[in-house]
Amino acid sequence: MSDEPTVHTVFEPVTATWQYIVACPETKKAVVIDPVLDFDLANLKITTQSADELLHIIRAHGYTVDYLLETHAHADHLTAAAYLQQQLHQRSQGCSRPPVSTGHRIRQVQRTFAAKYGVPQAELDAAFDKLFADDEVFAVGRLTATALHLPGHTPDHSGYQIGTCVFAGDSIFNPDVGTARCDFPAGDAATLWRSVQALLALPGHYRLYTGHDYPPEEEGSQRGPMP
Repeated sequence: MSDEPTVHTVFEPVTATWQYIVACPETKKAVVIDPVLDFDLANLKITTQSADELLHIIRAHGYTVDYLLETHAHADHLTAAAYLQQQLHQRSQGCSRPPVSTGHRIRQVQRTFAAKYGVPQAELDAAFDKLFADDEVFAVGRLTATALHLPGHTPDHSGYQIGTCVFAGDSIFNPDVGTARCDFPAGDAATLWRSVQALLALPGHYRLYTGHDYPPEEEGSQRGPMP
């Protein structure tokens, strides 16, 4: 029996976002982290190409998705969590409806944007089915997962540790990219620094997975996107 997950990495190039499917190899139970709903800015159209790629991987491997996980409220892309939930529910003939989930501090962000944009709070409250407490432990099949609070980029920012893999969202990037921005409401550089230090203090054999990567665009650059 393996204590480590199978990790599928899917890069969405328009917003340079890493999406993840993380599965228990023994039970085929899985989670999806930060799925992207594609937005064509030139034509003002929403498409599901990236999400459909995730669905293809889920079907091809026979996974049952237990959670649709968000690391934070994203400003750079739309989430495909609701679309995936609908599709997975339909394809299971009503047997499976994975909850859209994030850390409980999303309520702070929702209150901020409800006031700023006049969105009814009840509408925002309905966006998530499950809110994790800090350090809450949950199961992905026979694997143990933990919801981590990693604030700084945004106050609600979460990460997810599954085995020795940590999905850190926008709290840490590859060294040649730099750090995440901290100018969102209640973002804070000093708080982000502490979150990064907590990640770097993990045992050396742990693997950190980022939320974005921005490879160099110079002609002749050999580096592609890395999770």
